[in-house]
Amino acid sequence: MTSALQPSPEHARLIRKFESVSRLGPSDIATLARLPLRTRSVEAGAEVVAQGATPTECCFVIEGWMCRYVMTREGGRQIVSFHIPGDLPDRDSLHLPHLDHSISAISSARVAFIPHAAVSAVLAHHPNIAVAFWRDAVVDAGVFRQWLTSLGRRDAKQRVAHLICEMFTRLEGLGLADSDHFHFPVTQTQLGDALGLSAVHINRTLQDLKASGAMSWKSSVVTIHDFDALRQVGDFDPAYLELRPMGLTH
Repeated sequence: MTSALQPSPEHARLIRKFESVSRLGPSDIATLARLPLRTRSVEAGAEVVAQGATPTECCFVIEGWMCRYVMTREGGRQIVSFHIPGDLPDRDSLHLPHLDHSISAISSARVAFIPHAAVSAVLAHHPNIAVAFWRDAVVDAGVFRQWLTSLGRRDAKQRVAHLICEMFTRLEGLGLADSDHFHFPVTQTQLGDALGLSAVHINRTLQDLKASGAMSWKSSVVTIHDFDALRQVGDFDPAYLELRPMGLTH
């Protein structure tokens, strides 16, 4: 095997993410492994891309957690997505002249930046990678639809249960969660900003879910005691995540 087929740990993270939603061949993997990357470490709370910016690079998460959010004129924050290793939170910058949201670190994190020109060239000449790239974007849109449904039609307990099921399923699909628990470095305030609830309401809801025996959350670790029960509470169906088991050919 040539060195071109032995991606760096940073490239491997991106490759695994794409393989979780689509099929890649050896030449596709080699192409992704040659993408130029500029890496950066950021502290929790640091802004990576500001609303209104005009990026010339796409970023993806290597380690840690990120979020996208929008600020209102009155200073309120709405978190519109959480991002885990392998995610490309500013994929939209490839085509939009200005970002309509900000991206910041939830935890300490490492991110990599890929020049737009390099991304565009790969997408133009490698159909399998283009399919994976846009399939991942379609999954993002599915996640947005579910978050919107939660804000509009699910009560507090359903919102929290659905989000916990979603994050556990996403992390598990990338090999980043254990069988019954996962690292969740989100504060109750940040969770409230994502779900449209106050921190007090979030705390009360978490206590209710703990009392039900479905889950518990302590020291940034969520433990799933009864996934089926949690899924029923949250009306969670993972089909919208379109996760492709590793090694599947279709």
